[in-house]
Amino acid sequence: MLAGNRSQRVGDQILREISDLLLRKVKDPRLTGVTLTEVRVSKDLRNAYIYYSIFSQDDQKKQVQAGFESAKGFIRKEIGDRLHLRYVPAIWFIYDVSLEYGEKMEKLLERTREST
Repeated sequence: MLAGNRSQRVGDQILREISDLLLRKVKDPRLTGVTLTEVRVSKDLRNAYIYYSIFSQDDQKKQVQAGFESAKGFIRKEIGDRLHLRYVPAIWFIYDVSLEYGEKMEKLLERTREST
């Protein structure tokens, strides 16, 4: 149970640090308007999965993913400098589809309300 709590705490800290990096240090214009939604860290703290969302077209989603891939090394180095961990986790950026799914569900509910 403690390992789960530790990975969650490390994930929360990584989320704060990457958010700060995106605001202050990462200058890639492809990463403007990106919202980090969640960070999941493996129990051994070796991998961090960073979920993000963006309200845009599909072509911009590809550009944002390319921007994250381009900045991945810099972000990982900064995380290593800011967090005092034995190992700096490998980071993976994943587009979060939950907001789109929620929006689709909301539209379906709205349609059912209108039809009744």
